[in-house]
Amino acid sequence: MRTGVALPNVTFRTRVRDESIEGPNPFRWQDMTTADYFKGKRVILFSLPGAFTPTCSTYQLPGFEKNAETFRAQGIDEIYCMSVNDSFVMNQWAKSQNLEAVKVIPDGSGEFTRRIGMLVNKDNLGFGMRSWRYAAIITDGVVEAWFEEPGLCDNHGEDPYGVSSPENLLEYLANAKAEAAA
Repeated sequence: MRTGVALPNVTFRTRVRDESIEGPNPFRWQDMTTADYFKGKRVILFSLPGAFTPTCSTYQLPGFEKNAETFRAQGIDEIYCMSVNDSFVMNQWAKSQNLEAVKVIPDGSGEFTRRIGMLVNKDNLGFGMRSWRYAAIITDGVVEAWFEEPGLCDNHGEDPYGVSSPENLLEYLANAKAEAAA
């Protein structure tokens, strides 16, 4: 993905709580599109190999959640975490992480991830097709800044993390704000 490029138009199959549904599973299907998530907003999108995985659950997702107010102060409207996992998994992960600020986007079939060139094979870990780790700042559906971990390839032996960290995005936003003020 490059800066200045519009995101692909994709429909995401999500499960949302619906209090009108009785029983132990009060959720319904709701289709959400790229426009629903990104139109008219300045957002952070970060993606990772899988919900409940160690780096994602220990550092990246909690770091974005912890810094949500700082991101808002830098002009970010929403923070989205995407993974090539279904909505059931993403919702349970969000619940287990006690998310309040970060919202999850399930790319269950990997369609969005494939169309932006970040879908990789992780059969070496028994994962199948998953997302390469990246983050982006998106303004009204267009990539403003792109933060991709090095080494993009199938069956990578490691899971690099650093370029797409919340700290790196905060540094970018602070520098961009300083440049705009100068």
